[in-house]
Amino acid sequence: MQQWDVIVIGAGAAGLMCAIEAGKRGRKVLVLDNGKRVGRKILMSGGGRCNFTNMYAGPENFLSQNKHFCKSALSRYTQWDFIALVQKHGIAYHEKTLGQLFCDDSAKDIVDMLLTEARAANVQIALQQNITAVSFADGQYTLTTPELSRQCHSLVVASGGLSLPNLGATAFGFQLAEQFGLKVLPLRAALVPLTWQPNDKAVFEEISGVSLPVTAEANGTVFPEDMLFTHRGLSGPAILQISSYWQPGDEVTVNMSPQTDITEYLQTQQQAHPDQELKTALAKLLPKRLVEKLIEINALHNQPLKALHSKSISQIAATLHSYIFKPNGTEGYRTAEVTIGGVDTDYLSSKTMEAKHQPGLYFIGEVVDVTGWLGGYNFQWAWASGWVAGQYC
Repeated sequence: MQQWDVIVIGAGAAGLMCAIEAGKRGRKVLVLDNGKRVGRKILMSGGGRCNFTNMYAGPENFLSQNKHFCKSALSRYTQWDFIALVQKHGIAYHEKTLGQLFCDDSAKDIVDMLLTEARAANVQIALQQNITAVSFADGQYTLTTPELSRQCHSLVVASGGLSLPNLGATAFGFQLAEQFGLKVLPLRAALVPLTWQPNDKAVFEEISGVSLPVTAEANGTVFPEDMLFTHRGLSGPAILQISSYWQPGDEVTVNMSPQTDITEYLQTQQQAHPDQELKTALAKLLPKRLVEKLIEINALHNQPLKALHSKSISQIAATLHSYIFKPNGTEGYRTAEVTIGGVDTDYLSSKTMEAKHQPGLYFIGEVVDVTGWLGGYNFQWAWASGWVAGQYC
């Protein structure tokens, strides 16, 4: 029977950060992971360059049943703390858009940085570990694998959510929470493309690959970013963002011209080029294939601009500024970047991430009911929640 002070389940962003911090305190720390390599989600994130945090990260960028829970961790380990760590290791990075920070070279730089820090803190890592049972008695947790059993005083669950099962995602952390009496809130895929209804698929799959800047709105929340038409449905950053707020059966309202008032634009064009056709005028603003498709399905009616009266211009503007899609569903966990829901924060201490009624048991990262926006926010939650737990476990 191996004895450890702390065992962390999950060698991802949150788990490694927690292990490093606990190790710095002189704790004997072991990280267990079911995969062949550490930081699998880090390595594939941001197109292989890892969008490791966001300069504007704050509590308002996170969804949770308790909006206040994340405030403590995010204020104690901020994006600037993580940026300082990245700079200490000489990793070159850049801001892409909207405060999103990416490695110049490779996401592997972030994993290497964490492994360097882990070695310095004497953290041990064991990969390809299949935990078959976890029990608690006399203040100790016993973790059983086919090879051996290990005991620890503090057990940290950083096993992630259900998104990207091909990277080894499982329900292990949620099952463990329920085993020890913690409530798990309903789970669903988030930051995920939305899929077409059959009739919309027949119409729009022909313009797959078309993308444009939009604002997407669902349930009162609006995101400005690009939208992409695909064979399966709608994607792109604006749609991934809104998917976290969209529920089955809901509509998504898309403003296809957020920067330009269509009414004013058409009135100006009408005066300058009265003989120009509507589709020609709109193709200066919007992708030509999209304009042609909207005319084909009679969402717009092509005619010379001089034939438009003010009511028809208003109708065209209303169509383009608030085009309604009714998605069939999402692409699910296969392509989702994160999982919404998870361990109910009412059962955890926001100060330590420890379970309130189960001493020595901690939950951090994606397994907890805290979900960030697209753009480095989920990594910041991983770093912050991991750092916090590492001060106490």
